[in-house]
Amino acid sequence: MGDFVRARMPGVAGELVMFLCKQAWACFFGGLLLAMIIVTKLVWNPDWVIQRYDFLFIFAILVQVLFLRFKLETWEEARVILLFHATGTAMEWFKVHAGSWGYPEPALFKLMGVPLFSGFMYAAVGSYIARVIRIFAMRFAPYPPFWMTMVLAVAIYVNFFAHHFVMDIRLGLFVATIVLFARTKVWFVNTVKARWMPMPLAAFLASFALWMAENVGTATGTWLYSGQISGQWVSFAKLGSWYLLLYVAFATVTVVSRSALSRR
Repeated sequence: MGDFVRARMPGVAGELVMFLCKQAWACFFGGLLLAMIIVTKLVWNPDWVIQRYDFLFIFAILVQVLFLRFKLETWEEARVILLFHATGTAMEWFKVHAGSWGYPEPALFKLMGVPLFSGFMYAAVGSYIARVIRIFAMRFAPYPPFWMTMVLAVAIYVNFFAHHFVMDIRLGLFVATIVLFARTKVWFVNTVKARWMPMPLAAFLASFALWMAENVGTATGTWLYSGQISGQWVSFAKLGSWYLLLYVAFATVTVVSRSALSRR
């Protein structure tokens, strides 16, 4: 595909097309899930024998099986996705019971008010990170001491729960991501030449894409935030939440594989 694009669209245009194609391929799992959320919202009849949330759950499992069967994901990446699936589902249970957001539709595969397909939305983020590292041959350098990144990730994750009871420290966590990763460059190969961007910028751009995807979820009424009217845009504050959550997701990836990290 790279040779095809470079032969017909040389220069910046070809670089941009290749970048977009690779990004789309990296988020294929999430894209399929998001597309099915839209399609089911348009066509689903509540009188059908299976509920919409249950169909989305079955669809997500089938996609995951097919990804492994046809080697679109490696087993190492699958372990990352499973780990992020678990941490994401735990957060869903807490946040739904805390009244932060809710899932209004009925479902058989629904545990403590949370439909089980929701864990796959977090898994899609883990899938994207694992796949984009491989597809772009990414390297992260100079990478901070591993233990520091783990402390930051745990602090971010705990704050998602703790801010309901004690002071919210997310502003300090934003500063910590900049300080800790200010020197870290995300090196990637789009076509031939190695390029880079600052890691905080890469995290912000990815979080913006996730915020846009979340607006699709709320626009279809698949889930709604407390006080949010169906069709209303998600608060920009949630973009910050996604920015922080991406560091948790990336740390989760590095628990399983650190081959892309370099202190130099």
